[in-house]
Amino acid sequence: MLRALLLTLAVEVPLYTAALVALKLAKPAKAAALGVLVNLLTHPALWLFLSHHPDRLWPAEVTATAIEAFVLIKAIKTDKLLLTLIAVGANAASLLIGLTAA
Repeated sequence: MLRALLLTLAVEVPLYTAALVALKLAKPAKAAALGVLVNLLTHPALWLFLSHHPDRLWPAEVTATAIEAFVLIKAIKTDKLLLTLIAVGANAASLLIGLTAA
């Protein structure tokens, strides 16, 4: 689990940071902190769920992505669709890299 979390953070935090800063939605420190926060909130539960239900990858990923988008929306309080797309992009990238690294 730790390896997967570190890989997820290595992929998603820079993506969240780059997107939020480039779109002027957050300063770098806040953007990076949000990237870490959303993953610490979702990754352990996702990993635990998937360890018991490996056939439920897609619903679990969609749920984790939705939770991350929700946290971003609550923290930044701006364009819900844009923040949701950022969460989808970050999660898609880490899922793709995670699947290829497995």
